[in-house]
Amino acid sequence: MNPEQRPAKGQKVRDAVAKTYGQAISQGTGYCGDRLCTADSLPQAIAIGYTAEELQGLPRDMAETTFGCGNPLAFSGVREGDVVIDLGSGAGLDLLVASHKVGSAGRVIGIDMTDEMIVRARQNIDAAGMENVEVRKGYIEDLPVETGSADWVISNCVINLSPEKGRVFSEIARVLEPGGQMLVTDIVVDRLPFWVKWSMKLHSACVAGAIGEAEYLEGLRAAGLEGVEVRKRKVYGAGEIEVLLDSGELPMDRPRLWRILAGLGVSPSRQIAKIFADKVWSAAFYARKPEVPA
Repeated sequence: MNPEQRPAKGQKVRDAVAKTYGQAISQGTGYCGDRLCTADSLPQAIAIGYTAEELQGLPRDMAETTFGCGNPLAFSGVREGDVVIDLGSGAGLDLLVASHKVGSAGRVIGIDMTDEMIVRARQNIDAAGMENVEVRKGYIEDLPVETGSADWVISNCVINLSPEKGRVFSEIARVLEPGGQMLVTDIVVDRLPFWVKWSMKLHSACVAGAIGEAEYLEGLRAAGLEGVEVRKRKVYGAGEIEVLLDSGELPMDRPRLWRILAGLGVSPSRQIAKIFADKVWSAAFYARKPEVPA
């Protein structure tokens, strides 16, 4: 489906997200970044699930331009010869990690909608000397990938940004071969205040567009996938949420109450963080496509 054919609201969200992440990668900084769900250094990358062995030999700035909330390959069974599709591949960290796992007999395909990300990923791929990796421009709701061609689909803190998550789940099921598997890490939330949805800043920061864990699992099942489960969780406390908000993501369209608090010298970010505490977490979702269509 062309952008012109998509719902206006959904395309507005995509355009805003693409602009935000395009600017972030051009400036060499993380976005939801060194705040909540991005690794901004090698130690941080290891903290969210990457091993030193996986990061060895990668371009020096790979971890600084990563926008993930976990390592989607850590709980997968990706092996030599597999075809792996990475949804929202960004600057390419997971592409390069996957390329080592699949070897010369396998193939890794990254999909991203942001021109700046695609350019950076291709630079990183060239710098790493990987010939089994490619990046294609496209939407994760309409993947430029052949039906039934992938052994694995992975994604890292991206699907929460999509305004059409049901289409993403259906596309995952479409591109997997029978018996193919997916492992994605993503942000999920639990009963956040309604006004959070108004903030495009918090959407790009991986919060406002996120859905609940149960809804996520049901969406995968509705797409025809089976064996759906959560393999790991990391719940964010008030301190981590406050770092996110204090790092520039406090929404300008926040309720008047926060403006009043700021005028009284009370930290709005601290008050919001108390509301968000333990209601935002990253989760590793696993599912597989049935061997025989239902």
